[in-house]
Amino acid sequence: MTDIQAQIDVLPGLDPGAQLLEVNDLHVEFRTRDGVSHAVNGANFRLEPGETLAILGESGCGKSVTAQAIMGILDSPPGYVTRGEVKYRGVDLLQLKEAERRKVRANRIAMIFQDALSALNPVFSVGFQLAELFRKHRGMSRQDAKKRSIELLDQVRIPAARERIGDYPHQFSGGMRQRVMIAMALALDPEILIADEPTTALDVTVQAQIMGLLAELQRERDMGLILITHDMGVVADVADRISVMYAGKVVEEAPVYDIYARPAHPYTKALLSSIPRLDMKGQQLSVIKGLPPALNAIPAGCAFHPRCAYARDQCRQDPPPPAYDVALGRTARCHFWREVIGDE
Repeated sequence: MTDIQAQIDVLPGLDPGAQLLEVNDLHVEFRTRDGVSHAVNGANFRLEPGETLAILGESGCGKSVTAQAIMGILDSPPGYVTRGEVKYRGVDLLQLKEAERRKVRANRIAMIFQDALSALNPVFSVGFQLAELFRKHRGMSRQDAKKRSIELLDQVRIPAARERIGDYPHQFSGGMRQRVMIAMALALDPEILIADEPTTALDVTVQAQIMGLLAELQRERDMGLILITHDMGVVADVADRISVMYAGKVVEEAPVYDIYARPAHPYTKALLSSIPRLDMKGQQLSVIKGLPPALNAIPAGCAFHPRCAYARDQCRQDPPPPAYDVALGRTARCHFWREVIGDE
């Protein structure tokens, strides 16, 4: 019996021919003493096998919370999924019991967390933490689990993997710890990998190495990859499609080339304008004025209107509809997207 077939048996309704991942109208809120923070407000996107979807936006726009909701690891309380669907191969994960959810987590959908040093347990060796996955989820013996762990560390290019299997997280550099996290995420051959800011706090050379490694492993395994980042420069060469999030909503979605060539939402355009370029030597960098809104006090109308150069009275009063079809395969949530795209 194949691993996928085993998952179908334990999760009735799982269809290997269905959409790999589909997020529909996802809402997540945090209920605190200071009020209710609406962290995700109707997120919608899909993912195909072998595809890389980049989710972009400033800190506080709902990217990581969306990933946590997909994985089923929201701290509840205070976080609650209040509406929507997260469908994996036709099965809504939000309707599963926790025991069923565990069969999907790590086995079918895995995640690389933002801070590898915090995500790894400091009192256990990296070899123990890797081997535990195989013992718990695959029933392997300690010897077989250790052998497979060494193979994985070799695969993510940890030098002298056999000798370093007993080392602890603090004995690895930042880039090597991130490789260990990648190995842990890929250990059980998931179909979907969510990488949450996988290059945070790494220098540009190591960033390129990590992104290249992820792309190579994705091609080998035909995984769907969701790359969460605020850095538009990181995804230019690796993403197939981009979803831009602001105040918990996907405000634009398009193939990567279209986003960079002709953004259709003012927020996307502002993000692109803030990227340093070689032809801007000596010029002042463009910035987006203000800050993202507090999620317990999101403005009426379009949430971006206080910071938007295209904002009009309609933007301050009427929220944009779910999505305008800008072109085949791309959408934007902006009343005046034609003006934005026409300025390019």
